[in-house]
Amino acid sequence: MATKKRNYALREGWISIVGNTLLFALKYWAGIVSGSVAIIADAWHTFSDSLTSLIVIIGAKVSNKPADKDHPFGHGRAELIASLIIGLLLAVVGFEFVLESIKKLQSHESAHYGKIAIVVTIVSIVVKELMAQYAFWGSRRSKAKSLKADAWHHRSDAISSAIILIGIFFAKDYWWVDGVLGIFVAALLFYATYEILQDAISSLLGEKPDDALIENIKRIAAFSTDIEVNPHHILAHNYGNHTEITMHIKLPSEMNLEIAHGIATEIEVNIKKELNICATIHMEPL
Repeated sequence: MATKKRNYALREGWISIVGNTLLFALKYWAGIVSGSVAIIADAWHTFSDSLTSLIVIIGAKVSNKPADKDHPFGHGRAELIASLIIGLLLAVVGFEFVLESIKKLQSHESAHYGKIAIVVTIVSIVVKELMAQYAFWGSRRSKAKSLKADAWHHRSDAISSAIILIGIFFAKDYWWVDGVLGIFVAALLFYATYEILQDAISSLLGEKPDDALIENIKRIAAFSTDIEVNPHHILAHNYGNHTEITMHIKLPSEMNLEIAHGIATEIEVNIKKELNICATIHMEPL
């Protein structure tokens, strides 16, 4: 799974870097020609996608490193840290958009859109949505949170370009459209930031196992032994590229230690075999 996740992240990262760099140059040129702060802001948003994709690549390489003496659980959480960095970069870009848009509104400066701006904006919408779909697909296949964060980055760019396209048709009659659209794009970035940070921080802090996982563990424990072991205090520890479970079971106090250890080991082996999750079991006397 770790290698699969790494391969998806590397492939998506390089495709994103090349595509976003080309789009940035195209959109920045269109923004300068039209004098649109919204299009220029959108161009920098696209360029920031290249940086976040680079972070995805670095995170994938680091998270795939094997466990060592200093990091006995591996380096999988590097991917979660990459997601945090991507979220923070989105927030910084959004803040810059707000400042530029406010300046635009205060100066009553309007943009002069033309055919170039319209064509470039349509191209951006199509390309960025295709990138988002590919990243979401890779995230579903590999369960990589950093890919999901990068997908949201692409999606927010596509949405912001769509909003700008709508605004182009009103710019002639309303001078304030460009500045307002810049602020709206920033709001989208702040929302994407919230979603990304919430997901990554929740995983880093530790999440309660979902009910389906708990039921599966109890089912595996039940068929692993003829004794009622009453699995409880089940906790999941997410290390990015793998998950570990700790849990307690109850065994008769008079049971031989070797037999008790054998029961715990059997349950651990079956959990690993069926769920691909490492389990550590603490035995309690009845």
